[in-house]
Amino acid sequence: MATWYMLTVIGQDRIGIVAKITTTLYQQGCNLGEASMLRLGGNFTIMLMVKSEQSMSQIEQGLQTIINELELNLHLTQIDANLHQHHLPNIKITVSGEDHLGIVAQVTSLLADHQVNIVDLESDVAGTENSPIYIMRIDGIAKGDYAKLQQALNKLQSQGIIAKVQAIDTLIG
Repeated sequence: MATWYMLTVIGQDRIGIVAKITTTLYQQGCNLGEASMLRLGGNFTIMLMVKSEQSMSQIEQGLQTIINELELNLHLTQIDANLHQHHLPNIKITVSGEDHLGIVAQVTSLLADHQVNIVDLESDVAGTENSPIYIMRIDGIAKGDYAKLQQALNKLQSQGIIAKVQAIDTLIG
């Protein structure tokens, strides 16, 4: 019986990482599911759902040559796939402020306190090395009042954090 795994790979960004990993998985008879692959700083990261008849150790052994060649870190975990259960966000939150310790924790804790389920979070450090600005874009699912959420986020302005909540109109069909 086939089993689903979450494969994560992290390493210095270079051309060919995706091609070599996915080709090796294909050659091992693995089926690929949902994926997230992106560059963060000078690093590249892959999160990839993989379905296989092989054991976890067989998949890892099959990838070991590529992992060593590209000096990557690999982690494989058995998961429940739960495919076709997409959660559509209904709010977008944009956050910016002087980069400081705890900004992500402060914002995400406030969102959790207001029952916001984070579906996607992207962040970047802009500005200069001497004056960095932290930027986050968050898509989430909110069940409560957007105005109350915005009021709560406004309290972070005293710490130099500006956050704006926008409704996302989702058209289906």
